[in-house]
Amino acid sequence: MNFEMKMSAKADSNATRKIYGEIQELRLFLEDKKMKQFEDKMKKSIDALAEEFATIRAGRANPHVLDKICVDYYGTPSPLNTVANISVPEARVIQIQPWEASLIKEIEKAIMVSDLGLTPNNDGKMIRLVFPELTEDRRKELVKDVKKKGENAKVAIRNIRRDANDSIKKQNKASELSDDEAKQQEDKVQKLTDKYVAEVDKMIDAKSSEIMTI
Repeated sequence: MNFEMKMSAKADSNATRKIYGEIQELRLFLEDKKMKQFEDKMKKSIDALAEEFATIRAGRANPHVLDKICVDYYGTPSPLNTVANISVPEARVIQIQPWEASLIKEIEKAIMVSDLGLTPNNDGKMIRLVFPELTEDRRKELVKDVKKKGENAKVAIRNIRRDANDSIKKQNKASELSDDEAKQQEDKVQKLTDKYVAEVDKMIDAKSSEIMTI
């Protein structure tokens, strides 16, 4: 092989390695992007659980228990916090001041038909919700509900893990991932699952502690 041929072969080899390297980088980028999509879904399960926990009445006045309350505002169902100012003047009292006094009856109606179990009182200008002390039995019931909601969130996270692993297996079967690469991806999925399941456990403990604290 003359000098020119050797140089040409070397150049071809370098070009091949460069292309291979670029392909590998692209594959890793796509895998990381896909992994992020699965992680984002797990995060959404955590966010949904946090919203559910926020609406659980724990004996103290918490404005978030009103998050799901909608009021008929000129024929349009509107979130309560968009038509009134909501504040907590005392530990067990929520105060609702509508932007328009004419909304008081609609707000009271929405609260009465909700599952809050609270009776609104008004002075013609604002509404007050007084949170009674919870009995020990009621607190225990709420803790059971918290744990149930937490378990549902864990199931959702594990279902996302299943979907991720199914996707990895398909790629492996199609020779898009080697056996070693597939195992690495499955390990990443499991670590994400463990991370967010542990986060759910922390949220359950924190909410249960809040409910049982008198």
